Amino acid sequence: MRIIKKIQTRRGAELNIKGKAEKVLSRTLSTDTFALKPDDFFGTIPKLIKKEGEVVQAGEPIFFSKKNPRIKFVSPVSGMIQTVQRGARRKIEKIIIAKSSAEDSVSYQVKSWQEMNREALKELLLESGNWPFIQQRPYGIIANPEETPKAIFVSTHKTCPLGVDFEFITSKNVAEFQEGIKVLNKLVDQNVFLGVDEDHPGVFEQIEEVQHYSVAGPHPAGNVSLHIQELAPLNMGDRVWTLNPEDVTNIGRFFQTGKFSPQRTVAVTGNSLNNPKYVVTTLGCELKPILDEFEIRYPQNRVINGDVLTGSTTSSENGHLGFFNNQITVIPEGNDYRMFGWLPFKDNNILSLSNTSFSRLFKKKGFEVDTNLNGEERALVVTGEMEKVFPLNIYPMQLIKACMVEDIEKMEALGIYEVVPEDFGLIDYANTSKIEAQEIIRQGIELMINEVG
Repeated sequence: MRIIKKIQTRRGAELNIKGKAEKVLSRTLSTDTFALKPDDFFGTIPKLIKKEGEVVQAGEPIFFSKKNPRIKFVSPVSGMIQTVQRGARRKIEKIIIAKSSAEDSVSYQVKSWQEMNREALKELLLESGNWPFIQQRPYGIIANPEETPKAIFVSTHKTCPLGVDFEFITSKNVAEFQEGIKVLNKLVDQNVFLGVDEDHPGVFEQIEEVQHYSVAGPHPAGNVSLHIQELAPLNMGDRVWTLNPEDVTNIGRFFQTGKFSPQRTVAVTGNSLNNPKYVVTTLGCELKPILDEFEIRYPQNRVINGDVLTGSTTSSENGHLGFFNNQITVIPEGNDYRMFGWLPFKDNNILSLSNTSFSRLFKKKGFEVDTNLNGEERALVVTGEMEKVFPLNIYPMQLIKACMVEDIEKMEALGIYEVVPEDFGLIDYANTSKIEAQEIIRQGIELMINEVG
């Protein structure tokens, strides 16, 4: 393995939380219902192809993007459209599919895919429902099939709290992952950039026809925005595509079998669980049957689709796994009020990035956390606080301010094209003002899409 560049940063923080998933695969779980949520695909306005009560096969399109009808979203299982849940202004929030006992799948002819040109390969990915796996920078939206990217990035090193170990997930699917890389290389003019853990690249050392680079440092060192800035900086008009490692495997499996692969290996994590571990399931699966496999320690808990910094709260009774998620986190609700909680000796178990908590002096294996904010939103913003945990060459506080006042010219100058909301997850946690930086950046990106395109 030849490393083309070592990406290392000291800016950031390691949140040492209890509840990391043991590297053990629990039995493969299937559930009764599965869901597609259009909100998982940022910037996509759905147009339904199927209606409630209609029967679908696995891999059959259910809706497409109004902005680009070529981009189709397919059913992960065979069954029937049970419900189309709508919200305000009849916005489609969730399409629930009841799984049938039959395992009917749409099949495609893929034996001679190596002989296809780039446009024919794109058309096959679009028609089969594999295209939504590919995301685009700027903005973190689904890639535009009419364009050719400057580069494609696949980062296999997650640094977020209790993050999934993609080396463990991929170890049994190396051939499919390699096949997916070969497919992606035909969509771009240079080999895929593959980011690996500097200390433990594992099976990714074996992957050929890629440009390996290594990553080291505290979170958010694993965020692909930093890697793009270091290896293929975005200039005006440039596009870079990114993929989740398991989605590369799913694409590779499709080109081996001719059938859409909806596999999702999930790290079920959090200090509310006894013996957290990995579960093999399907995209959009129901969460309750999965959580029922675990012993939960507390009566009141919050289930998070994703990690504690960037995930979204979901219902433990009728929630479904997000399309891109490889992680579920369960932590206790923080309904208690801690008077004088800022005092150093008040609680040695408080996970803090400042020196006000005496817990930093104790070498603990992990901290028990809950959902307490330990404060409220305030107008005061501490200068320089955000920059300590933000490794990108961008001024985060100034960019947040520009987004709040909707100053498009300043947003462009300050780097809105180079970031996505998840890059500000640690800022949400670390800043004493308690402002929702991720939501501000998300609204700023929406403004850019609507006004600039």
